[in-house]
Amino acid sequence: MDDARSSEEGLPAGGRPLGCGGALRSRWRAGAGAGPSAIGTTAHREELSGRADPLRIAGGRNYWWAVEKNSVDRWCEERALVARGLTHVAGVDEAGRGPLAGPVVAAAVIFPPEWCAGQMPAAFLKLNDSKQLTEAMREEFFTGLNQHPEVRAAVAVVDAGVIDQINILQATHRAMREALVGLRPAPGHVLVDGLPVPGLGWPQTALVKGDARSYSIAAASVLAKVTRDRLMVEADRRWPEYGLARHKGYGTQAHLAALARFGPCPIHRRSFAPLRPTEPELFA
Repeated sequence: MDDARSSEEGLPAGGRPLGCGGALRSRWRAGAGAGPSAIGTTAHREELSGRADPLRIAGGRNYWWAVEKNSVDRWCEERALVARGLTHVAGVDEAGRGPLAGPVVAAAVIFPPEWCAGQMPAAFLKLNDSKQLTEAMREEFFTGLNQHPEVRAAVAVVDAGVIDQINILQATHRAMREALVGLRPAPGHVLVDGLPVPGLGWPQTALVKGDARSYSIAAASVLAKVTRDRLMVEADRRWPEYGLARHKGYGTQAHLAALARFGPCPIHRRSFAPLRPTEPELFA
């Protein structure tokens, strides 16, 4: 399944914005020239997912040149929602569902609606799924996002004890809801990485691999991952024997060997194998 989406009205035939989810193959009108100078003008035409309909682009030469190079329009979903009058579109993502130790962290981000019309600062053009960025790039984006006066962001942390009580899926959904509650202004619509979140509390559009398809979700993925990584580095200072700063709690061979030698520490998830207690054998 390529994506999972909520019901949306006012979109083109087929229920999706023109070009969303597809690779961009650019071409220029005859005589318009080829190169960055043509991008961002009415002479620049995008052939989206094999469709011949031209998308007229206004302004934002730097952004559209980045689209041309990366073959992904990461504003496609936000732009369609803003066109419907939803100016407060949030992206939400999580980090830390799979590790054996530490919290799950979620972040939510709202960008100014003007940014999806080509006015995004050049410093953010390379935002992407946090897993596709280097640590140095993530740290740079983390600082930039938190310091920019027009970016609205919130982060929520759900610790290992709660994960063990309610399970990792419910803990992830709780973190997402708490992050969204922290946004000011409140979102009018939410772009969710992955599958729909039951009981989220806001209209939502779920996008599989959304952190690579939406700038808002990509920004949330960076904030969530950097926040969690920093928490694990702090935990490593308290429990250095596990190497948490290196593997961030994931089940590497070194981590499993440390667990076998030292047993779990307070931030290990007891509900996760191999930490989950085994059932006693009957009639032993």
